[in-house]
Amino acid sequence: MKGDFFMSKIKNIIMSSMLLALLILLSRFASIKTQYLVINLSFIPIIMSAIWLGPKYSTIIAMLGDLIGAILFPFGPYFFGYTISQALTGFVYGIFLYKKGEDLSIKQLVIRLIISSLIVLILINVFLTSFWLHIQYGKAYVAILSGRILTQVCMFPVQIIVILSLEKYTRPIVKKYLI
Repeated sequence: MKGDFFMSKIKNIIMSSMLLALLILLSRFASIKTQYLVINLSFIPIIMSAIWLGPKYSTIIAMLGDLIGAILFPFGPYFFGYTISQALTGFVYGIFLYKKGEDLSIKQLVIRLIISSLIVLILINVFLTSFWLHIQYGKAYVAILSGRILTQVCMFPVQIIVILSLEKYTRPIVKKYLI
């Protein structure tokens, strides 16, 4: 029994490391960035870690992804607010999408994914990140907000479709090797 617990911890750490590396690659090298706008697929490893590993791991992965990415591959001056936003993102997805010991049905996953994505995209990516940009650059909050709303509206269906497709095709592999 103790050996099973130890092996599951090792599997979780290995999976976390792989997802963290993927997060850094997707956020720093496979993205379109301007001063106010970021379009990337970095949501994939965060959401997949939330589904497979839970809120503790997804929060840590999201936070470390931002910290390591900012240190190794900076896009500008480091600002801790973005790390807070990333940690909150991982936490929200983890709370909604993780069901310990069981798989969510597709219907449950869709509902939880829509709710969690709306929370993240609206509250964190639009309002909170706009606030961080306002603090960091001193630009008008409303002007930043309006530009971010359009991006998040476009990203919402992309996130839902990509995550549902990935989860459907990776579920058998994860069940076989991780769980």
